[in-house]
Amino acid sequence: MEFIDTMPLWLVAVSVFALRILDVSLGTVRTVFVVQGHLFVAVLIGFFEVLIWVTAVSQVVARVHESPLLAIAFAAGFAAGNATGILLEQRLAVGTCILRMISREGGDLIAAALRATGHVVTTFRGEGSDGVRTLVYTSCPRREVPQLIQLAKGIEPSLFYVVDRFSQTGQVGPLPHPTGWRAVFKKK
Repeated sequence: MEFIDTMPLWLVAVSVFALRILDVSLGTVRTVFVVQGHLFVAVLIGFFEVLIWVTAVSQVVARVHESPLLAIAFAAGFAAGNATGILLEQRLAVGTCILRMISREGGDLIAAALRATGHVVTTFRGEGSDGVRTLVYTSCPRREVPQLIQLAKGIEPSLFYVVDRFSQTGQVGPLPHPTGWRAVFKKK
């Protein structure tokens, strides 16, 4: 890439900074896809992440003797890439969540409103320090969480809620074979 060698040093530094933002952001998003179990997407993102990283680091190693500005741009791009990756991940809102709500007075109304939107809802009766509570549980795509919270808070503004992310659901049955380190000795 001879054209990079002829670029002014300040332009190389800006390019390294931008490349680091891009590769670190991709790394953050790739991690989310790995956790969610999206193998193909994670592999594809990982390929481009490392390709971009190699391009950036090669420019720093080749020309850092000319100016420490390249090392600073590399580090600053990493830091900015972390923030950008987090913001990007929040915008993508990949995955599924469990929304747990604890209601003082409107639990049945909240459950009915959530069911009216097509969500499966489970309720429980509980006891708080100052009376009976209704616990309302539902699972939903992560990007729907803000709307569901807004709907529930419209019914009960003092609602307490917790959002938990998870990667898989399903019914668990008996495992087909023994597991753990002791299982090694039980195999015949």
